[in-house]
Amino acid sequence: MAKLRIGSRGSQLALWQANHIAALLREQGHSAEIEIIHTTGDKITDVALAKVGTKGMFTKEIEEALAEERVDLAVHSLKDLPTEVAAGFELAAITKREDPRDAFLSKHYNGVAELKPGARVGTSSLRRQAQLQALRHDLEVHPLRGNVDTRLRKLESGEYDAIILAGAGLRRLGLTAFVKEVIPTDIMCPAAGQGALGIEIRAGDRRTAEHLRFLDDPAARSTTGCERALLNALGGGCQVPIGAFAEMEEDNLRLSAVVARPDGSEVLREVRSGDKAEKLGVSVAQALLARGADEILRDVYGYAASTPQQP
Repeated sequence: MAKLRIGSRGSQLALWQANHIAALLREQGHSAEIEIIHTTGDKITDVALAKVGTKGMFTKEIEEALAEERVDLAVHSLKDLPTEVAAGFELAAITKREDPRDAFLSKHYNGVAELKPGARVGTSSLRRQAQLQALRHDLEVHPLRGNVDTRLRKLESGEYDAIILAGAGLRRLGLTAFVKEVIPTDIMCPAAGQGALGIEIRAGDRRTAEHLRFLDDPAARSTTGCERALLNALGGGCQVPIGAFAEMEEDNLRLSAVVARPDGSEVLREVRSGDKAEKLGVSVAQALLARGADEILRDVYGYAASTPQQP
């Protein structure tokens, strides 16, 4: 049996994920220890994610630890992992996926439809902001950073009337008290890979790959691979207003995707089915580009670069 060192961010959710994988490895007879690694994304907490714009902002330092053989594997939220895994690394496993939908949290309102005009809603994501404002132009949407506990405290203190977070993380941490609505994917398309964990190792490390093989879920690898192929073909990262949600339909995949302007003034949606994950993702991306997604994304990158940092 192996002694495996796991690299993880230090947030409450990241440590839950790392400890979850460690427990599964121990059940297989391995020993596992966790090394906390602080990433660029963890250090920048007072600026909206879209204005940072660094690919790999939640993974770079962890990959450095992998390369230096300080850790044997890294546990990531798959949605934070760039679609092109850096040279020298590989995805050894994608775990069984938790429900990828976004959750609406509030103390006083039971759903998006109940919010009063001018209600203050917090989210860290341009993707969520764009789809929310397309649905409700009359809401005030503001950046929301920090770990899950910090975001929940801001809601509880009345700083926001509602916040929107990934439901998977809340369920993993048992922090669902303020969840009033799980938002349907046709209203708010999730981020590519949301709800799944990606286990990264050094390329060619066959020994570690073999130990992790049992963690790989074929359905999750297929659906998230489809979503990530779309994201890659659009040239997007996790901080742009692109949504992608693939699901199994018998022997086929059904992919729904969204590209939107941050203010919600233009939302492009595309839905297609196919039997090859990567090919389907690329074809849906091409369909969105043909309808003007490239112009939206060019404008978005300019928006992210030129918008003043939040105080």
